[in-house]
Amino acid sequence: PDRGRERGRKEARAHRMQELADMDIDLLLQPWRSITFGSSKFLAKVCFSNVGYVLLLSDLSGVWHEEVDACIVQARSKELNKRLKAPVCSFLKHLSELLQPLLLGGQTDHGSASFSCQRNDSKLIIHVKSELSGLPFYWDFHCGEASGSLVSRHLLQPLMGMCLALERQSNELVTLLQQKDLEIQDYRESGVMLSRGRLETEVFDEKCFLERFLCKSLPEACSGGNGMAFTGSLQHLYTAVLSQEVKQQLAGDEKRRAGFSAPQETCVEEKGLQASSDALPLALAVQDSGEAASIPPVCVPSKSQKAPLGISKAKRKKAKGLFS
Repeated sequence: PDRGRERGRKEARAHRMQELADMDIDLLLQPWRSITFGSSKFLAKVCFSNVGYVLLLSDLSGVWHEEVDACIVQARSKELNKRLKAPVCSFLKHLSELLQPLLLGGQTDHGSASFSCQRNDSKLIIHVKSELSGLPFYWDFHCGEASGSLVSRHLLQPLMGMCLALERQSNELVTLLQQKDLEIQDYRESGVMLSRGRLETEVFDEKCFLERFLCKSLPEACSGGNGMAFTGSLQHLYTAVLSQEVKQQLAGDEKRRAGFSAPQETCVEEKGLQASSDALPLALAVQDSGEAASIPPVCVPSKSQKAPLGISKAKRKKAKGLFS
C-alpha cells in the first residue's frame, strides 16, 4: 500500500509538471494583445489551466510576470474572500472569463467588474473586484519584474525573427515586381497596347521606393500610436515565427530522447501549433459542479488533444495580365 501511494504521488507530481510545461509552451505561442486596466494600457499574454495561470504584462517600459499554481490560488482566495468558498477551478474559470473580453478589445461580460493598477518599486499589482455566485469576489495579480531570459524569449527573439521574416518577404516582393516589369516590357515590345491608360505604371525602382518609404511612410507609421497596437497581422506573424521555434525544439527533444538507440526514421509528432491568432482560444472551463471541463482556455488545449500542425500556404492565384 505504501508503495502504491508513493507511486501515485510521483505520478501526480509528474502530471503536474507536464501540465506546467505545456502551459509554458502555450503561453509562448500566444501573441501579445492590448489590454486596459483602469486608465493603464498594457500588452498582455495570459494562460489559464486547471493547475494555475501565467500572466505577462508590458507597458513597453517594463515587463512583469506572475506564475501561480493551485495552492497559491487557494491560499490567496481564502485571504481575499473569506465569505466565499469554491473549488480552485471555479476561481480560475471566473478570472479567465473576466480577462477574455478585455484581451479581445471589448468590455468584460461581468458588468460589476472593475480593475485598477498599483505600482510599488518593482511590483505591479492588478486589483480585481467583481461578483461570483452573487457574492463579492476580489483578486490581486501580484506581478514582479520579468527576468531577462523571459523578456528575451517572449519579446526580443520573436521580434528579431519577425524582422527577418518581413525583410525576406520584402525582398521576394521586390523580385516579383521586377519580374512583372519584365513581363510588361515584353508585352509592349510585342506591340500590345494598354486598353486603359490610368492603369499604366512606372518601372519599379527599388532605391526610389525605399527613399520615399523612409521619408513619408515610416514617419506616418511611427506616429500612429505609442507601440501598443499589436495588429492582427502582426499577431499572426508572431505566432507563426514562434511555431517554427517550438517545432524545432520538439524535434530536438525527440532526437535527444532517442539517445543511443539504433538509428531509425521517425516522425516527430506535431503539437498542433496553429500559426494564427484566431486559433488561440481564451478561457478555462469549469462545470457547474466545480470540476474542470473542456471549455475554451486562455491558452491552447492540452497537448494530448491537439490536432496535427497545419500551417498551410495560400495558393497563388494566376495573375491576369494587364494587356488583353
